[in-house]
Amino acid sequence: MISISKRLRVTLIYLATAGAGNLAWEVLQLPLYTIWYTAPVASIAFAVLHCTLGDVLIAAASLALAVLALGRPEWPENAGTYLRVAYLALGLGVAYTVFSEWVQVELLGNWAYSAKMPRLPWLGTGLAPFAQWFVVPTAAFWLAAPHRCKPARRQISGGRV
Repeated sequence: MISISKRLRVTLIYLATAGAGNLAWEVLQLPLYTIWYTAPVASIAFAVLHCTLGDVLIAAASLALAVLALGRPEWPENAGTYLRVAYLALGLGVAYTVFSEWVQVELLGNWAYSAKMPRLPWLGTGLAPFAQWFVVPTAAFWLAAPHRCKPARRQISGGRV
């Protein structure tokens, strides 16, 4: 049985890495939003902080849902289980981001893309936030537990492999 402290450590490393990665991403993608050109520095700083905290909440919720749906007693030490949870969490994060960007940009107008933002043609979602939810969580999952993941041992002819 995996101890709670090991699960907590992996989760905290994942969330801390996701937080740092999302903060960096939010700052780097600022020129792709109109706020970069129209708002005072204090408003931009607040937006970066607000969006980064939202990103961490999305990462935490996606991970929690994935662990609840697919986690097994051997999570996160079993490589197969760890990867299944990671893939589902990535998918949930991407899906939420696409939906949220559409709501915030198209429906509510809470923020707007600048002319520099490449968009996904079939959705209209910005490419930068879409890519963010592949790149940052993938790096966070990789950093959180690659050395802890061990393939499940199989029995062959009564012996261990």
